Amino acid sequence: MTTGSILVLERIEPVADGVSVIIRVSEPRWLRTSIRPTLAEECLALLPGLARHRCESGSAHGIVAELANTETPHLVEHVALELLALAGWPRDMRGRTRWDFVRDGRGVFRVWIGCGEVNAASAALSGAIEIVIRLLTGGDRPDVDVLVAAI
Repeated sequence: MTTGSILVLERIEPVADGVSVIIRVSEPRWLRTSIRPTLAEECLALLPGLARHRCESGSAHGIVAELANTETPHLVEHVALELLALAGWPRDMRGRTRWDFVRDGRGVFRVWIGCGEVNAASAALSGAIEIVIRLLTGGDRPDVDVLVAAI
């Protein structure tokens, strides 16, 4: 689990068809990716395979527009799926991000990744959170190869 961060991975648990996680966004300003206008382009420069992603809740203008203005944990979901694909997992693996702020509280998101291997999913999600935080805050460019090797 990560702590003291703008994105906190609170719980990971295996479920029948993958892994379910709880991600808490620590401050309201980090709830949406639109806080950093260049975020989608920076993600695509770092992970070009994101351009091939499809999104059921996506913008009619495509994945780039969706990632530019979506819930931050939704971007984490896509980045985790891309890291898994780079590590050799099937590229057609699915994910889902949902929230119920009445039930869980504001800023709490439930992310499901269709990867039955908890350790791989956990490493991918931790790597995705690291990437998204660094890009959101203008930090150093993360080393994707190191993150993929950890999966």
